[in-house]
Amino acid sequence: MTSSASISLAVSTVIFALRTDERGVSSVWLPLVRRIREPHLDCWALPGGPVDAAESLESSARRNLLETTQLEPAYLEQLYAFGDVDRSPDRRVVSIVYWALVRADEAERVTAGENVRWFAADALPELAFDHNVIVDYALWRLRTKMEYSRIAQAFLGDQFTLAELRGVYEAVLQKPLDPANFRRQMESSGDVVATDEVVTGGRHRPPRLYRYVGDVQLVDAGPLTPRIPA
Repeated sequence: MTSSASISLAVSTVIFALRTDERGVSSVWLPLVRRIREPHLDCWALPGGPVDAAESLESSARRNLLETTQLEPAYLEQLYAFGDVDRSPDRRVVSIVYWALVRADEAERVTAGENVRWFAADALPELAFDHNVIVDYALWRLRTKMEYSRIAQAFLGDQFTLAELRGVYEAVLQKPLDPANFRRQMESSGDVVATDEVVTGGRHRPPRLYRYVGDVQLVDAGPLTPRIPA
């Protein structure tokens, strides 16, 4: 039987951002870090590390993000706990997983290099530990939350065009949405309202800027049954 003294507590963070590939197609991407020690030396992994005894879980997640990716995300939420007995080959490790949703300007702070690189979330290599399972679960959560929350706001600024908002939905859900139907649904939902401002500088009729009504609530509307991919 494993004693409590041999159990380590760690945090990991899944960082989602929307990026455009060479074909001009937007999708969900995340930065990964290369492991510089065993186990899984040289494998890609989620940013994270052990929790210091004197810091909170969120403080640990934020510290690890800053140290590994230079990110200080505005939106950081605890996602799930992963603690299978054999998830680490050398000792028992329980990881509290957070996820961060970042705007394009925030994502630019990530300095990619030999040990930090962006990857398409749906086309990952084999990652260290159970991190592929963690990313799959986080993607499922993201796409599920899009259906009933204002989570798209985390990828946008305070004001946005309906085309930009639709682009977020299309990138996350991986399917095209009819522009006219999307406009009608958004305007009738009561979640967004048109402002008095427009985007200037274009040749065509300037698009109207919108904002979410009231305080944006990104927290779950209710509990979901966890779905851990097989």
